[in-house]
Amino acid sequence: MSSARLDLESYRASGVDVRTVDAALKNLVEELRPTLGFRPSTRTGIGHFAAIVDLGPTWIAVSTDGVGTKSLIAQWMGRYDTIGIDCVACNVNDVLCVGAEPITMVDYLGVHGVDETAIGDVGKGLLEGARRARITISGGETAVLPDVIQQRGPGMGFDLVGTGVGQLSPEAAVTGERIEPGDPIIGLASSGVHCNGLSLARRAFEIDPDHLGSLDERPTGLEGTVGEELLRPSNIYVEPVMAMRAAGIELRGLAHITGGGFLKLPRLGADVGYAIDRLPAPQPVFGLIQDLARVRDEEMYEVFNMGVGFCAIVAPQAESRALEVVAQHGLEAIRIGHATDDPSRTVRLDPVGLEGNMGEGFHKV
Repeated sequence: MSSARLDLESYRASGVDVRTVDAALKNLVEELRPTLGFRPSTRTGIGHFAAIVDLGPTWIAVSTDGVGTKSLIAQWMGRYDTIGIDCVACNVNDVLCVGAEPITMVDYLGVHGVDETAIGDVGKGLLEGARRARITISGGETAVLPDVIQQRGPGMGFDLVGTGVGQLSPEAAVTGERIEPGDPIIGLASSGVHCNGLSLARRAFEIDPDHLGSLDERPTGLEGTVGEELLRPSNIYVEPVMAMRAAGIELRGLAHITGGGFLKLPRLGADVGYAIDRLPAPQPVFGLIQDLARVRDEEMYEVFNMGVGFCAIVAPQAESRALEVVAQHGLEAIRIGHATDDPSRTVRLDPVGLEGNMGEGFHKV
């Protein structure tokens, strides 16, 4: 067994040094941690998918996230009517992870310059995302920042971020602490790349402000062009997760699989490991990225969701019913593995021969 940790070479070459980011984030978290003492109502600490705040008989969950450099794909394609769906997805999917039902969101749109049509189209995407998530968009902020937001290539340069809020009762909170060895892991399908790893994807397809032709190419295996595939909206998991709860399924752990991949699972509260013994075939776009950028499996499964966008860890007796409920909402799901008796919280991906821990990455076994 090799214990050598793989540095994210391809991601670093595309301009994102994950290890440096992780170190900086750790410093930021340590600076902010004392704020949890300012108000004793916070029930989950920094580092979970969403924060739970105790407001008495009702608790709220809060999370914030943005669309990252997927905004560049929208800008260069001149298409802005789906990126709002991604912004909603990033936030409501995190809010779900603590057992909350998303109820509202506010957004922040920073632009290089005013393009009324493009900004209106961003709003159309936010509306559609809100419809799918069954939430309101209750406010937000638009800022014109030509000295901050770059105009790289054609289209409107912009950044889009949101903050999602959900509600839950104290008994409905899901922190992962109830997960036990043997509990099945249900993997819900992603729509593709979602909003993570776009810097690496752009490098793989050699897309930059001076070379946009790759966006219009149709490689074998893709349903559309490269640009259409990279701009495909992220799945929103509110309906199937809320339906599982309504069906009385015991949800012991919920994880939004974004940057970090399955290494998001150890964020959950129990001192258990996770054995993934079955994986769906990733969408063809992932294979193209891996081949074109010569990315090793270790990095692919840490940067991308690889076809699984959300995981639900349920009580063993609820497995069949959980799969049935998800299918009823038109989403593919399979049992991908189970929790293990491993206090080191190691994640094993048996089909591709990888294992790893949060903060250390995957390595071959």
